[in-house]
Amino acid sequence: MEMRKVLAETMEELMLKNKDIVLINADLAKPNGLGNLKDKFPDRAFNIGIAEQNMASIAAGMSSYGFIPFISTFTPFASRRICDQIAISCAYAKQNVKIIATDPGISAENNGGTHMSFEDIGVLRSIPGVVIFEPVDKVQLKKILPQIAEYKGVVYIRTFRKELPDVFSEDEEFDLFSSAKLQDGKDASIFCTGIMVQETLLANKILQSQGINADIINIHTIKPIDKSAIVSSAKKTGAVVTAENHNLIGGLRSAVCEVLAEQFPVYVGSIGIDDKFGQVGKMPFLKEFYKLRAEDIVNKVHEVLTKSGK
Repeated sequence: MEMRKVLAETMEELMLKNKDIVLINADLAKPNGLGNLKDKFPDRAFNIGIAEQNMASIAAGMSSYGFIPFISTFTPFASRRICDQIAISCAYAKQNVKIIATDPGISAENNGGTHMSFEDIGVLRSIPGVVIFEPVDKVQLKKILPQIAEYKGVVYIRTFRKELPDVFSEDEEFDLFSSAKLQDGKDASIFCTGIMVQETLLANKILQSQGINADIINIHTIKPIDKSAIVSSAKKTGAVVTAENHNLIGGLRSAVCEVLAEQFPVYVGSIGIDDKFGQVGKMPFLKEFYKLRAEDIVNKVHEVLTKSGK
């Protein structure tokens, strides 16, 4: 099932349960899968046009009156375009605004560099109080959205729009503020998020065939990050790799390195965008160009093991 379909179904369930939840779109309700909610909730689902800064300001104002606004647009327009509104009108003013940002990183594909945000996590991670969540699959999105609706504060939801392979079973439970262990291992720690979880699991099959047992942890909430899980795994393996669909500056790599620099200094190898802009292309091409494939993760694990003297 497409992620946007799960998003729409879960949002409908939440809006039926809580009359204070409102949805505000910036002319992208249909591509984000949320178009039908306008018919079901005509007085609580709004399209304000291509005016994202206004959308964020409206959401802050509605929050101040007790509503729980969810705003939705593509990732670059949900972060860098409305950064000041998020910082001042939402976070500084302590409002209860949820931001649904779709098509993160290379998943923007043919929309190209202008729509391909590699810096959104880094931009928003620096704003006090902003929670940043990136689901792996439909199960995680469906299970954690209700927690986000109940949490009081600004939450940035960085989600894929289209279909993703299942990682978790339907009976899996999650905590918004805790990581999810995918495999227990002793040789190397791999911290991964978003679409790079699927690539990490593919890489793991290769690593296992080579006799390497990795400790694989899904960091679905990048801020605040699960520090105890990171330190515990790094102490066990002594070799760390991060994997993300984001610039290596400011995202998961930076967050993990900040934790380890303070609590357990260890060599960290990273898979991600090496300080580049986006471009037009389909996912297979973009994964190869930016070195986000399973084989790139395997090579990075070997590099880290060598540099760690293992």
